[in-house]
Amino acid sequence: MTQPPSYPTPPVGGPHPAAGGVAPQPGPHPHGYAAPPQYAPPQYAPPGYAPPQFYGGPPRPAAPPPTLTPGGQPLASFTDRLLAVLIDAAVFLVIGMVLAVPAVIIFMAIVLPDLIRVAPDGTAIEPDFVRDLLLPMLWIELAVLAISLVIGYVYYVEMMFKTGQTFGKKSMKLRIVPLDPTRTLDRRAAAKRYLVQQGTGLIPGLSYLDGLWQLWDKPWQQCLHDKVAGTVVVKVSS
Repeated sequence: MTQPPSYPTPPVGGPHPAAGGVAPQPGPHPHGYAAPPQYAPPQYAPPGYAPPQFYGGPPRPAAPPPTLTPGGQPLASFTDRLLAVLIDAAVFLVIGMVLAVPAVIIFMAIVLPDLIRVAPDGTAIEPDFVRDLLLPMLWIELAVLAISLVIGYVYYVEMMFKTGQTFGKKSMKLRIVPLDPTRTLDRRAAAKRYLVQQGTGLIPGLSYLDGLWQLWDKPWQQCLHDKVAGTVVVKVSS
């Protein structure tokens, strides 16, 4: 029987191709067999290929620039103007409460003696409703109204004339300026603006129309009282 050819056994502890030794080179085998060729590991990426970069999403469109007045100032938003009005209303609510306390004290001091009058025989004298109650109450209400108008004039006209801001507008960093950049805000324009704004409150629903007019007024976003006075409300840094 023909015996298969024998091959030399590698020495014990010698290098082995799988263990990092020297792999046999292609070419004739010592016993007449060809050694298998050696292959390089496959390249999964061509030279110079950069992996894709992942970002936080597609680029967002830039916010539209604010509308500018003829003088180059950005117009105030509806939200900022509404918050300024609410702050001013809160200021006048506090003022009204402060005025109400002395008004009630004065009213009671006037009418109380008439309510507790007694006749010489010791019987209580019924007070006259018109003379002892209604008239004093009307006079006190007129006095409170007159004081409120004076405070409102100082707050909305004189402060606006001097600084272009009420407390609410200053808190929201807003200022009232003339639409015409060549003019300055004068007392007459400030008074017209105040009178129209207060006058719209006398007709039900008209004050809401006045305030909401800025939403569809283009391009200057003016309320009705702004149009009468020739003013706009702008955003400022302080």
